[in-house]
Amino acid sequence: MLYNFKSIFSGAVKKIIIPNVQRDYAQGRKNPKVDRIRQNFLNSLYDAANGKKIKLDFVYGDLDNKGVLTPLDGQQRLTTLFLLYWYASKKENVEENFLQNFSYETRPDSEQFCKKLVTFMPNFNQEILSEEIADQAWFPLNWSKDPTISAMLTMIDAIHEKFNDVENLLANLSNIEFYFLPVKDLELTDEIYITMNSRGKLLTDFEHFKAEFKRRLDKIDSKCADDLIFKIDTKWTDMLWKIAIKNNTYLVDNYFLNYFKFLCDLEIYQNGGIPKKDRNFFVLLDEFFSGDVKLKIENLKENFNCWCDCEDTYKFFGDRVLIGSKIEKNYQHEAGKFVGFFQMKEGGNFFADCLKSYDGKLGKFIMLFAFLTYRRNIKNIEDLDFRRRIRIVNNLISNSEFEIREQIMNLLLQQVENIIKTGKFLDIDKGRIFNDAQIQEEKLKLEWTENNPSLAESLFALEDHPLLYGQIGIVGLKNHNQFENFISLFNCNYGLIDRVLLITGDYYQHNLKQVYQFGSEFNLSWQNLFHVNKNNIGYTETKECLNILLSMSKKFDNAFLEKFIMYYINSCKMQKSFEWKYYYIRYNIFRPAYGKYFWANFKDEPYLFTAYKTKDRISEKAYPPFLRVIMSEKISTVSEETFYDKYVCITESRFNAKCSYLDFGKFKIFCENDAYIIEDNEDKDFNRRVEIDQINGVDTEDRIEKFLNYLLIENII
Repeated sequence: MLYNFKSIFSGAVKKIIIPNVQRDYAQGRKNPKVDRIRQNFLNSLYDAANGKKIKLDFVYGDLDNKGVLTPLDGQQRLTTLFLLYWYASKKENVEENFLQNFSYETRPDSEQFCKKLVTFMPNFNQEILSEEIADQAWFPLNWSKDPTISAMLTMIDAIHEKFNDVENLLANLSNIEFYFLPVKDLELTDEIYITMNSRGKLLTDFEHFKAEFKRRLDKIDSKCADDLIFKIDTKWTDMLWKIAIKNNTYLVDNYFLNYFKFLCDLEIYQNGGIPKKDRNFFVLLDEFFSGDVKLKIENLKENFNCWCDCEDTYKFFGDRVLIGSKIEKNYQHEAGKFVGFFQMKEGGNFFADCLKSYDGKLGKFIMLFAFLTYRRNIKNIEDLDFRRRIRIVNNLISNSEFEIREQIMNLLLQQVENIIKTGKFLDIDKGRIFNDAQIQEEKLKLEWTENNPSLAESLFALEDHPLLYGQIGIVGLKNHNQFENFISLFNCNYGLIDRVLLITGDYYQHNLKQVYQFGSEFNLSWQNLFHVNKNNIGYTETKECLNILLSMSKKFDNAFLEKFIMYYINSCKMQKSFEWKYYYIRYNIFRPAYGKYFWANFKDEPYLFTAYKTKDRISEKAYPPFLRVIMSEKISTVSEETFYDKYVCITESRFNAKCSYLDFGKFKIFCENDAYIIEDNEDKDFNRRVEIDQINGVDTEDRIEKFLNYLLIENII
């Protein structure tokens, strides 16, 4: 239950006594570390005193039959709250009798100090209250040497400095609340305190959890409570311990709480809700003990027992999962396993990853739920069937980045559960769950593998490629003879593949903002091309060009691609026909890292385009390749403000030409679709145009070689 420092005395608690085996009050100690802790804590209390509700950590202790609370955890917070309530009541001249019921017994002196302090009325015009207190006749000199009294005086001064200008302070202190957990039937001896309290080992959240869990369950079914606590302490902990040992850690308690939180989140999602973030275990228990508790207890048992039945979870997941990367180029595939493209701390062990650090990421959450569904129904699902079905789930998650949302998690989980149990899809409205194009592809692949079992493994090998991560439509089931060709091709240098693909045809894609996507050295550019995107135009052309290239060889290597490129370049020279592709293919500087370009007027001005330096937006670092290839260090760009003014007017065909230029001091050089323009900064009437010979809009001479020679002859460079 939630209390504030005053309200806790209005119920079963009549007194709070800090026993003599507790350590001294520490929050008022004088050293840099404690100073920071004290100030941070007082800052939080100050916010509460100005209207903001806060919840402190729980207070845990024994409550005897006389109503005396002996704190086991929470001593420091309770003492600070005692001093704050004392300060507020004295400042507002309000008699708060409950303060007499707080006592310190760590030493006789500290006990007497608390009694005297409650009856003392300070003069609040004093800047340092501790000096006034120490000047009182009832304050012996040796009390200053008591560490608890000394710390309390320091805290009183800090409170006075922080809260002296706060109005209605006493009333607003009710905003400071904490959970109180009484533990009955626990004999509090000195030995227990020494081993479990702050002088020795603090009680863990897990120990608090178990005590509160049992207390609440006892009210419903004491036999069930005993049974569950026994399972937690034996069978379930043994199972978690095996995983902890693999991680060289002893944080079994945290493992339990992380998995319990996962299960609480699961229950909320399945009921159509969205779990709140950063809930402490008291809130989780509140959730657990609402609704149908008996059903939740049965689910809890199954959700733990199903993993206890798994002798080695690492082997279980390792036999079925490989973890890949969408960023790195390494490709891996093993028969019977799928490659999951998730950020994992425990390899492919989704269960251990949740135990070690439950982060609530939806993709991993759904995958763990899929494995949990299998474990709970393992007697009814053949292993081979599960391996096929979990691959489908993996493909759906990997290709539904924008569709997977908390608001529809109940539907997503229903679909996944049905796939794992039956291998079939629920008929749920299109666009509501997962990516619809991926769902349709998975249905086709499922039927195809049933009809072509001997070819299934080659399909799975293709799915596991990091450029595809489950979506193989860019190759297509009809081209199953090219599955292995794709893997062979993309073992080659990506830059060479990009250039050869462009020779086969116009494989690039673009959107309505005239941003064009090509391949590059990075995975991201190819992933953008190979996955259906409703905002992009040209996916069909990409697929046609790719399949033309794939049909050229069963095994590709860099030498094959380089030979193809050189043949194309030499052919252009022989025919004296230099379309824009020629420059892209010949000159490295035309191919930026992320393969993105802005083309204001591709049809009429194909030689006038800008290369992006970033992966997703144009910036002032973008550049016209036909200028940069001349002399990259001389590239200059107009101011960023002017640049973006120009960019807004994307229909202006001379956008590229006016944003960047070559700066040779005396001369500025701009690029146009069919010419280079030279301007003289000193002679405004000077404007020289170096024309590029063209036939039907295609260069008949290498404009870069021509202009470089021109600049040398004219002594401009």
